[in-house]
Amino acid sequence: MKIVFIGYMASGKSAVAKEVSNQLNFELIDLDAYIVYREGQDISDIFKEKGEIYFRKKEKEYLNEILSMKTSCVLSLGGGSPCFSGNMELIIKKATSFYLRANVATIYNRLLSEKSKRPLVADIADENLQEFIAKHLFERSSYYDQSNYIIPVNDKSVLEISDEVLRILV
Repeated sequence: MKIVFIGYMASGKSAVAKEVSNQLNFELIDLDAYIVYREGQDISDIFKEKGEIYFRKKEKEYLNEILSMKTSCVLSLGGGSPCFSGNMELIIKKATSFYLRANVATIYNRLLSEKSKRPLVADIADENLQEFIAKHLFERSSYYDQSNYIIPVNDKSVLEISDEVLRILV
């Protein structure tokens, strides 16, 4: 079984994936970390040196590789991963997917304290951040909404969200 977590940055994908993988005793894989490991360089460096097209090609290749493994795993994706190269179709075909849906206010509040660690938003002024998030969510929602399950995450803890996912799975 492959369980995939999808959603915008700061929606809780990594934290929920970690908890669910612990509960199920499945391997935990973060797609971005897998790409860094396989490529031997940080994603920001891949973008700078080889470009986004190269990155998206490798992202699809490694996503397919992970989803084709014989073992069960819990996979956390980058926020843009489902939106490129037919990745969402691949996920639908080979995995059970969960969209962790957070609203703009929730994402904004979570990102404010960690902006410097997020290259996509690090240089965006705080007063422009909500508009940026809203625009991205609008652009990406048609992909995210194709997930098998949509879990609203506003005002919920990682444990509450994980329990909801586990109730669906078992």
